Amino acid sequence: MIARVAWLLARPGTAGAAASALPVTAFGIVTALLLTVIGGAQAFWTWTDDEGVLYQALAVIALVLLVVPLVSLGGAAARLSARRRDDRLATLRLLGATPAAVSALAVIESAVLAAVGAVAGVVVYLAVVPLLGLIEFRGEPLSASGVLLPWPVLVAVPFGIAALAALSAVLGLRQVVISPLGVRTRQEAPRLHWVRVVIGVGVVALAFGLMAVLRVAPTTMVILGMLAVAFGASLAVLNLIGPWVIRLVARGQASRAKTPARLLAARTVLESPKGAWRQVGGVAMTSFMAVFAGTGVAVLGVMGAEGDAESQLLVTDIRTGILITVVGSFLMVACSVGVNQAAGILDRGELYRSLDMLGMPVATMDAARRRAVMSPLRITAIGSAVTAAIVMLPLTGITLIVAPESLLVIAGVLAAGIGIVWLGLLATRPVLERAASA
Repeated sequence: MIARVAWLLARPGTAGAAASALPVTAFGIVTALLLTVIGGAQAFWTWTDDEGVLYQALAVIALVLLVVPLVSLGGAAARLSARRRDDRLATLRLLGATPAAVSALAVIESAVLAAVGAVAGVVVYLAVVPLLGLIEFRGEPLSASGVLLPWPVLVAVPFGIAALAALSAVLGLRQVVISPLGVRTRQEAPRLHWVRVVIGVGVVALAFGLMAVLRVAPTTMVILGMLAVAFGASLAVLNLIGPWVIRLVARGQASRAKTPARLLAARTVLESPKGAWRQVGGVAMTSFMAVFAGTGVAVLGVMGAEGDAESQLLVTDIRTGILITVVGSFLMVACSVGVNQAAGILDRGELYRSLDMLGMPVATMDAARRRAVMSPLRITAIGSAVTAAIVMLPLTGITLIVAPESLLVIAGVLAAGIGIVWLGLLATRPVLERAASA
């Protein structure tokens, strides 16, 4: 019986097949990128000499800078089209379905979509393995065998992705089970407490302290652990503070709005600050990455001017690593922006149809949508860059952070990240037009 109802729920609704295709696509992207990052990094742990330790330390930094955003993107993928699912499940709950039945349906749907996407992601990873093997470090290619993960890992990852989706479904289902009418009528406003900021400031202060005492760490493993904790915690805390700050700014904008587009944009953000954050969260990670990459380029400039042939090889390898990390970050931003913006339009399809029937032009809706994304984006980009600079300060000093090469890279990466979001808004305009006229 549960399986039959799950099949009925999986059938396309008013949003069409895209409501199911979006999470499958997102999970496929997450899996492919995750395997690519881990596979590329595993080759560094086959080196056991003194220089190998340095490469491992740099690999840890790159892994944290990429894996933490990937986990965040995975969580966002698990929540894609959640409104569609919650509405249908809440309706079943009101019709008499038991909480156990509703929970089972949510877990089945989310896990199946995630598993399908994850398997597709494994296939994509296997297809790019030969290209990854061509990347050179220490004067020779990594080789396909060096970046190919063991088959138990390839088998386990789709199960892990499906479990993540199932857990997200269970956590997101509490309101459906407890208050199905509130979910169905969308009466529950999101709650964000200022304690988030206190925790965030504390975590950044901890990361600053870890970087300040990094030079006196007793062993290499301790250094690697401190780097991982400092960068990972700083990146993770952005997801904690970001929605609260965005909501605070949107409240002020709503009270000062003088045009329909501005008012609609502010109310859209206030409706779901977490949803607004997911639209720009990828750029938060890119902004953090920009400071790291810019500082790295400044360090390389100093090393390249003073080093011998061996140092020059190290400089080349670090430059390659920075380039790969930045490109990986941009891939995540592009995927996150495109999928999240399309999902946001589908989730608000009923609102856009109502506004269209009331006579609001699609151009006004699109202007409001752009402002609801670009306004939080500016706050996110600046805040994330400042956070990264604070964390990096004890390790590099202010001179390298504000060096001309560093500032040029930071500005270029930020401009590219903002440009990707703008292109995502432009590309999803047809989706808005279809949703409004449906």
